[in-house]
Amino acid sequence: MIKLRRLPDLWRQWPVTVRDLPFALALALAAVVPALERQGTQVGNLPDRPYDALTVGVVALECLPLAVRRRWPAVCLALVSLGFVVDQFRGYHTVAGTGLALALISAGAYLERHRWTAVGLASAAYLALVISLDRLGSDEGVAGFTTFYLLMALAWGTGAWLRQNRAAEAERRRHVEQATRTAERERIARELHDVVTHHVTAMVVQAEAARYLTGAPDKLEQTLTAITGTGRRAVGDLRQLLDLLNPDHSTDETRTPAVGDLDALVDHSRQAGQPVEFVREGRPAATTDSAEVAAYRVVQEALTNALKYAHGSRTRVHVHHGEGETTVEVSTDGSGSGSASPGGSGRGLAGLRERVTVLGGDFSAGVQTGGGFLVRARIPAGNPS
Repeated sequence: MIKLRRLPDLWRQWPVTVRDLPFALALALAAVVPALERQGTQVGNLPDRPYDALTVGVVALECLPLAVRRRWPAVCLALVSLGFVVDQFRGYHTVAGTGLALALISAGAYLERHRWTAVGLASAAYLALVISLDRLGSDEGVAGFTTFYLLMALAWGTGAWLRQNRAAEAERRRHVEQATRTAERERIARELHDVVTHHVTAMVVQAEAARYLTGAPDKLEQTLTAITGTGRRAVGDLRQLLDLLNPDHSTDETRTPAVGDLDALVDHSRQAGQPVEFVREGRPAATTDSAEVAAYRVVQEALTNALKYAHGSRTRVHVHHGEGETTVEVSTDGSGSGSASPGGSGRGLAGLRERVTVLGGDFSAGVQTGGGFLVRARIPAGNPS
């Protein structure tokens, strides 16, 4: 069964000429089937003639060029048209004459350059055919010749329509690929912002505190160790993110944090001198990576802002795992002046709002009535990553 499913893919790997050849051969063989004799296209109503040795060449000329109808559509149309003209002059009227319509459809669909020139030459050649058939005694009449010309024009138009659809589909795919690349770049940029801002902020705060600990060697050593650990974690997280840009990167590797990493995140903030109260209620459901990462990033960005703009102020982290969703609240005591948003440029909070909204959740961040700053997010579980 697996091998049968692979047949279409294996078939598409062959050159287009090889794939078109079976149809050309099938049409040629159909021309010699007795039941299909004299069932071909007829223009001019010239009397039928018996098949002879030249018939084989005419049939081959009308059918075999269809093998290159997609690779060399102009050559295919010229050869098939020549065979069709001889077919009509000789009065064979074989079913192989159907190849003219197929050649016109293919030319309309796959001819890239000099399209109007091809239309003009084909129309001139048809006019010459009409005049010649009329001199040979054709009783087709203007209406019959005009009808046939319109049918051939319809075949060309069908090919042109297929060509436009193919071009539109290619353009749509290009836009989708571009949008996907843009979204991936934005996602990586958000991850870089979250990682770099959090770790660097912690290192700066710890370094500032170390300046006042020169008289306490034990505490100074502890602070410098914390700075070293923060730097190493930052390098590790950055290396993990940069691996995403490597084409050989394995997607099976764990590359994003989860809700379970919040304990370590809170400990890092405490080591940086931020008094953090952490409460977690309930147990995480079988949620997906996207929801876990969103919850983690909300807490990370809120703690980063607390370190930057309210260092030393009491901070409370409350994570509630409910049925089908996770609620995250991070509040920080402060003056509540509101003169500057703890989000700084707002890029981190804007990225969080976008991340949570995409998952179908709610996000808010602002100054509390009684002072301080509150970040709140409701993140539904069960969203695909």
